[in-house]
Amino acid sequence: MKNKVNKITLIYICIAILVAFSSLKFLHFVTNDGNFILTHSIRDLILIIFSAVVLRYFLNNNFNLNYRRYLGLELSNNEIREAKERYDIVAKATSDTIWDWNITTREFEWSKGIEEVFGYAREDVGTDAQWWFDRIHPQDSIKMSVKLYSFLEQKTQKWQDEYRFKCKDGSYKFVLDRGFLVMDDQGTPVRMIGAMQDITQRKEEERRLKLLETVITNTNDGVVITDSDASEVRIPKILFVNEAFTRMTGYEYTEAVGKSPLNFFGEKSNKPEIDRLAGCVAQKIACEIETVAYKKNGDTFWLRLSMIPNFNSEGEHTHWISMQRDITERKRQEKEKEQLITELTQNNKDLRQFSYITSHNLRAPLSNLTGLLRILEDIPIENAELTLILDGFRKSTHHLNETVADLGRVVIIRDNPSIEKQDIVIRESWANVTSQIDRIIENAQAMLNFKVEGSGVLHINKAYFESILLNLLTNAIKYRSQERPPQIDVFFSEDEEAVRLVFRDNGIGIDVEKYKEKIFGLYQRFHNYPDSKGLGLYLVKSQIESMGGSIEIESELDKGTQFTIQFTKSY
Repeated sequence: MKNKVNKITLIYICIAILVAFSSLKFLHFVTNDGNFILTHSIRDLILIIFSAVVLRYFLNNNFNLNYRRYLGLELSNNEIREAKERYDIVAKATSDTIWDWNITTREFEWSKGIEEVFGYAREDVGTDAQWWFDRIHPQDSIKMSVKLYSFLEQKTQKWQDEYRFKCKDGSYKFVLDRGFLVMDDQGTPVRMIGAMQDITQRKEEERRLKLLETVITNTNDGVVITDSDASEVRIPKILFVNEAFTRMTGYEYTEAVGKSPLNFFGEKSNKPEIDRLAGCVAQKIACEIETVAYKKNGDTFWLRLSMIPNFNSEGEHTHWISMQRDITERKRQEKEKEQLITELTQNNKDLRQFSYITSHNLRAPLSNLTGLLRILEDIPIENAELTLILDGFRKSTHHLNETVADLGRVVIIRDNPSIEKQDIVIRESWANVTSQIDRIIENAQAMLNFKVEGSGVLHINKAYFESILLNLLTNAIKYRSQERPPQIDVFFSEDEEAVRLVFRDNGIGIDVEKYKEKIFGLYQRFHNYPDSKGLGLYLVKSQIESMGGSIEIESELDKGTQFTIQFTKSY
C-alpha cells in the first residue's frame, strides 16, 4: 500500500496557488493597487502553506490508520490461508472428509475428501443433508439419525458417532464422524461442522483381534505371552496367560503374570531340553520342547511347549508367544504302545520259532505215515470197512501234509520280506502252470482265455508268481458252478507306472459284503467244501505283498469273482 499524502498535498498547494493567483488578477483589475495585491498575495500564500500542512497532517494520520488496518487484514488473510493449507494437509493425512451443514437452509458442503476417500465426483455430490442421510447404511441410518437429532435437541456442542457410509462403487466404509454445533445469540442451532474419518481398516483389525481373542480364550491349549527382555532370566517374564493355562497348571492369571516359565519346571523336568529352549530364546528363533512340568499343587504332567518370537512391522522383537499342551495321556499311550510293540515282537519271534519247529517236527511223522500208506496199498484187504477207514486216513494224511507245506511257505514269505526277482516271460509262466493241472482243467471242461498286452515281461519272483497263478486257477475250478461250464479269463496289461493282472471266473462267487474283512485272512473258509484249507488266498496276498504288489477282489454270489493284481514298475 503506497503513501500518497505528499502527492495529494502538492496537488492541493498547486490548486490553491492557482485559485489565489486568479483572485489576485481579478483584484488587480478592479483596484489597480499594487500594495494591496502584494499584501493579499503574501497572506494567501501563508494561508495556503498552513492549510497544506494541516491537510497533510490529517491525511498522513488517516493513511497510517488505514495502513495499519491493511496490515492487519493482510496478516489475517495470510493466517487464514496458512490455516486452510494446514487444514487441507491434515485432512489428507488423516483421511478426513470435512462437511459443513447449514441447518437453517439445509445446505451441505463437502471437502475434497468426499472424492478422494469415497470416490464421488464433484457433480455426484448433493448439496443438501438428504444426500448425506441417503448414503448411510440402512442398518445404521435409524440409529444414527435418532442420536443426531437428539443431540441437536439437547444443543450439546460436540457430537460423534460411528456408522457405515456408502462409496461410489456401492461398497461401504466404516467412518468415525465428529461434529461441532454452532448456535446463534438466542442459542438456536444454525450450523454444524464435522469431520468424517475412514476407520474401515481399524474396524477390520478390531474384528480380527476380537476373533483372535475368542480363539485364545476358548482354545484348549495354554497360551502364554512373555516380553522380549531376557536379561534378568533366561526365559522372559509372562505378560499374559489364558484360561486354558490356568486349568492346566492351577495358577491364576495374577499368579502367573510377572513370573518366568522357568518357575513351572522342577527336578523331574528335562534339563537339556530346557537349556535348548533358553538357547533358542537367546537367538530369537522358534523352538519346541517336551518335558515334565509342575502344577501349582506339585503334581507333574508332560508338557509340549513351543515358543515363537513376535516382531513388529519394523522388524523389532517385541514378544514371545508360547503354545502349551498337556500331553500326559499321549505319553502314556506311547509308553503302552512301545511295551505292546515289544511284546508283539517277542510273540512274533516265538510264533515264528514255533512254526519252524512244528513244521520241521511234523514232516518226519507225516513222511512215515505216507510211506506206510503206500505199503498198505500193495496189501490186499478184503474187509470193506477197513478199506474205507484206510481211504479216509490216507486223505487226511495227504491234507495234513499239504497244510504243513503251505504253513512252511507262509512262514518263509513272512520271514523273508526281501526276495530275489528276475525278468520272466508271462506266457511261459502261464503255460507252465496250466501244464501242471492239465488233467484237472480237462476234467472240469474249463474254458481258459488268456491275453497279454504290452511287452509281456515282468520283473518278479518266478516261483511266487507261478504259485499265485496256480492258486487262483485251482480255486476258480474248485469253486465252479454246477449249472454252467467254468470260464476263466486272464488279462495282463501295463502302462508307464504299473503292470496289472485281471483274473475273472464265472463260479459260485463270494459274499464280499459279509466277508470283506476276512477274505484274505488265515484259515478263512467261505464254502462248505471238505478239502478247503482256507490258506490259498492268504498265501496269494502274502506273496503279492512281499513283492510290493496289491490285490483287490470283486465278487457276486452265483455270478463269479474277479481279482485285480497290480505291481508297480519300481518293483
